[in-house]
Amino acid sequence: MNKILCFVFSLLLISCNVSKPKDQLNEIIATYENYGKSKKEDSPLGDYTEARFEAYAKFSDSLKTVLGAIDPNKLSADDRISHTLLHFVLNETVVKYDFKTHWNPILSDAGFHSSLTYRVRPITNKKSALAYLKLLKAIPTYIEQQSVLIKKGLDAGMGQPLVIFKGYESTYEQHITKTAEENFYYSPFLKLPPQLTSKEKDSLRQAAKEIVLEQLIPAFQFVKRFFEETYYPNTRTTLGVSETTNGASYYQSRINYFTTLDETPKSIHQKGLQEVARIRKKMEDIVKEVKFKGDLKAFIAFLRTDPQFYATTPEELLKHARNIAKKLDEQLPRYFKTLPRKPYGVAPVPAAIAPKYTGGRYVGTSPESTDPGYYWVNTYNLPSRPLYVIPSLTAHEAVPGHHLQGALNNELPESIPQFRRNLYLSAYGEGWGLYTEYLAEAMGIYTTPYEHFGKLTYEMWRACRLVVDTGIHAFGWTRAQAVNFMAENTALSLHEVNTEIDRYISWPGQALAYKIGELKIRELRQKAEMELGNQFDIREFHEVILEKGTVTLPLLEERINQYIASKN
Repeated sequence: MNKILCFVFSLLLISCNVSKPKDQLNEIIATYENYGKSKKEDSPLGDYTEARFEAYAKFSDSLKTVLGAIDPNKLSADDRISHTLLHFVLNETVVKYDFKTHWNPILSDAGFHSSLTYRVRPITNKKSALAYLKLLKAIPTYIEQQSVLIKKGLDAGMGQPLVIFKGYESTYEQHITKTAEENFYYSPFLKLPPQLTSKEKDSLRQAAKEIVLEQLIPAFQFVKRFFEETYYPNTRTTLGVSETTNGASYYQSRINYFTTLDETPKSIHQKGLQEVARIRKKMEDIVKEVKFKGDLKAFIAFLRTDPQFYATTPEELLKHARNIAKKLDEQLPRYFKTLPRKPYGVAPVPAAIAPKYTGGRYVGTSPESTDPGYYWVNTYNLPSRPLYVIPSLTAHEAVPGHHLQGALNNELPESIPQFRRNLYLSAYGEGWGLYTEYLAEAMGIYTTPYEHFGKLTYEMWRACRLVVDTGIHAFGWTRAQAVNFMAENTALSLHEVNTEIDRYISWPGQALAYKIGELKIRELRQKAEMELGNQFDIREFHEVILEKGTVTLPLLEERINQYIASKN
């Protein structure tokens, strides 16, 4: 009998023998969480073979069938959340396999090879040094496995549009160095912990040099040949994903996943146009407030070119970001009942990925890690990093945005299943991040009209995403149309506009999550304020949003409605 059928049969027997729906659910969750442990790979980077993806998809589909036999109405409120979220996660695994997304692990600002840079962390002891050496040894096999899958994608017409790869060579050429010491992947060995003996340090450094020179650099030489001789000549010249086989269905599946709502390209496009018009009016009001002699277009050109709005050194930009971060830290107790234990740092985006990277990003860590979270600020090309957007960026990526939400998610009580503590859904997480840019206004973080304009241009940026993403992937927009729409409606630098457009082209649907999520959270807050009046407590409202961790937007709405009802 097929192993998957045997698995389903055994689970059905378990379900029949377990009387309570809660116990059935717990058994299914345990089976899901234990799958990864039972399939633990020898490589620290995992198994990227077709067989592994197929097996996991079949497992998920079978588990979804068993989960569907449980009546959620017989579960507690917490267990209903777990039931809904597990079904959502399992369904996504099946959908992604059906569309063969594992054949296309490349984005304009990331990829199977460049994502490895996230694994480079400071070495804290001998154990972590040995683990890192093992990871470096695994990179060549990992790259070879990924190249096999990507070749399948190319043969199926799934390659990314060639237009997004301008400057992409920086993602691999920087790792083809003459010496080990100048290689980014060797960098943790430049500063080893003092508790190691001189002999241990010498031994570790020698082992690292050999791996970098004999295995890692040749692996990235292979990546260079693969892209330049195999990938670029054979990838597609069309832009929108709807122009590929089954592309329209795939794009709808991405809308379903990234928004967690029942939306269509048309409905999202229209929402985007409405938001653009609303925010543009507020931007024009600021132009009048500062008595600028010119229209909005001229004002944006002024912001993009006047030196007063830009740092002159990377250190100046980082200091400004840290200053804003500290001002936000002090406001947190006034708006939140529960704060995370894990701190965060402010650091530059690694030089190896900075040229094609966004303006900033949050990089979290696992609960058991001794590393903090990091708010990364991109210090590459300083004339494209305006200071007036740093308050919004910091609120979004650090606190009260991604660090606060992500760290709290990791610190959820053990009564909440592990898969939920590890879960990240963009509509919730990115919707929260954008909402906190709005919240930072009440915190007093925007101190000048230009910083207020920076908040609006970031909000406009996310509103434009609704128009541009659907325009590209559903309505046949050209890259020039998308660039012009973004450039005319935001004060983002032209470098960032181009970087962002390439990102939307390569990652259909993800950019929709921010504004859709934020609109839902602000809608729910407005409803709570109106119905509760003087009983509304901002700290309680935020607690309800965050206390159960990541949820879909329908689940979040259900929770806020329950909160409102409990206060009446």
